[in-house]
Amino acid sequence: MSAEQGPLILVVDDYEDAREMYAEYLRFCGFRVAEARTGNEALEQAFALSPDLILMDLSLPGMDGWEATRQLKANARTRHIPVVALTGHALAGASEGARKAGCDSFVTKPCLPDDLVVEVRRMLEQTKEV
Repeated sequence: MSAEQGPLILVVDDYEDAREMYAEYLRFCGFRVAEARTGNEALEQAFALSPDLILMDLSLPGMDGWEATRQLKANARTRHIPVVALTGHALAGASEGARKAGCDSFVTKPCLPDDLVVEVRRMLEQTKEV
């Protein structure tokens, strides 16, 4: 599958190094990638591009990832897009809070890029089955 044909993943993270690392690795694995630094940018990109999946950091400046996810899941145009919380929040209850906000999956940072790609592919397969 060429990069032009691969699923589109929106990577949302305010930490540039992490965002670029995950984005580049996803591209290497055949995905198309868009990037956003804030919750507001995530909403703009999601509405404009309708990505196949969103990797959402929960700690973002301004509108955080929790609120951005709630807004995405409340909107008919974007509620179908799987959102994977990609966060350093490893505290007990954080994954449940992410699910309540609308996240479909939860990955704790730091994570190996290979592990992230496995989760992205798993979520995309689940989406196809629905």
